[in-house]
Parts: sequence; structure tokens; C-alpha cells
Amino acid sequence: MASPSRRLQTKPVITCLKSVLLTYSLVFWVSGIVLLAVGVWGRVGLAVYFSLLDEQATNVPFVLVGAGTVVVLLGTFGCFATCRGSTWMLKLYAMLLSLIFLIVLVAAIVGFVFRHEIKANFETNLNLALKNYNTTVDQHSDAVDTIQRTLHCCGIQNYTDWEKTKYFAQRGIPQSCCKSQDDCPEGDLKDLSKAKLKVFVDGCFFLVTSKMESKMSVVAGISFGIACFQVLSTC
Repeated sequence: MASPSRRLQTKPVITCLKSVLLTYSLVFWVSGIVLLAVGVWGRVGLAVYFSLLDEQATNVPFVLVGAGTVVVLLGTFGCFATCRGSTWMLKLYAMLLSLIFLIVLVAAIVGFVFRHEIKANFETNLNLALKNYNTTVDQHSDAVDTIQRTLHCCGIQNYTDWEKTKYFAQRGIPQSCCKSQDDCPEGDLKDLSKAKLKVFVDGCFFLVTSKMESKMSVVAGISFGIACFQVLSTC
């Protein structure tokens, strides 16, 4: 039987350990919120670009949202397990942390490794979107218009790409390429030499891929940082 003095020495140590674990669980919970926010931001901020990608290329933000949600739940579970002082709960908590680390790490690596395939996929689908462009309600056509308006670009490599489309033969270059909607008559848009003075001349592909890479780099960097924090904390 432990002496009273020994128990008095042990109690502060246990209290200290519980405080450390509780603090870690709270930090882990906050990291889950950050991961969830980054996934949502990546999905919303890149939504217009993702609409021109194949479905399998758009899954990374969903993985981050899912992982962030699970991390928040695990952080809550960790706080509960620490307060209860349950050994089996804490062991389960550690094992689940390792699983979440793998999921987040894979998401970050996939986004980084396959960035070139994503660029090639985007260029192919952007080409198709231009060929099938029309004025009716169409997701891809709307995406092209949004990209051209917001990034001040036109076509894929430059504005002359529209000359190869069916839409150009009927209506010329789309209004979304115009520098000013008040000074962009349809007649000028059917003549490339006149259109050059009225529309944005730079292509959208380079601008879009640069924007996607910068945002995906942020997503991958934060995800990798959180994943490293998680695995180091479980060691």
C-alpha cells in the first residue's frame, strides 16, 4: 500500500498529464476545424474550375472535409476520454489518430503528385467546353463565361481559339471576353482584327492552372502540416 506522501506526489503528476492530454485534444479539435474549413474553401474557391474537371480529379477537397469532420469528432472524443481517465478510450483515440493521419497525408500527396494530370484534364475539358459552347443554360458554358470574366482572359491560349468553334460562326467571340460590355458590338466580335481591340487577348489556360496550383498548394501544405502534427503528437 502506497504511503500518503507517495499518493500526494502522484496526484499532481496525473493531474498534469490530464491537463496536457486535454490541451492536446483541444488543439487537435481546432486543427479539425481548420482542416474542415480548408476543404470547404478549396471546394468553394475552386468550384468553377472543378466544373471543368473529371469527377475523380475533384475528390481531394471532399476528402479534407470528411477528414476534418472526423478529426473534430475525435477531438471531442479525446477530451471526453481524458476527463474520464479511461485507458481503453485513450488507446482507441491513439489508433484512430494514426488512421486519420494516413487519410490526410494521402489526400495531400495525391493533390501534389497528380497536379500535372489535373492540368492536362482541365485543358482537354476546356477545349470541349469551347467546342460545345452555347448561349443556353449549360454548366460548362457558364463556367467558361465566369472564368473569362473573372480572370480577364479569352479562349485557351488566346482569343483566336474561338475562331475554331461553331459558336464563332454564328455569334463571334462570346460577350464574356469583352473588356467593356457597353462597347462590344456583335459585328466586331465576328471580326478577329476588330475584336482584338474589344476583348481580352490572353488565354485562360495558364491563368486558371496558375490559380488552381496556388490554391491547391495552400490546401496541400496545410493538410500536410496538420497530418505531421497529428503523427508527432501520437508518438
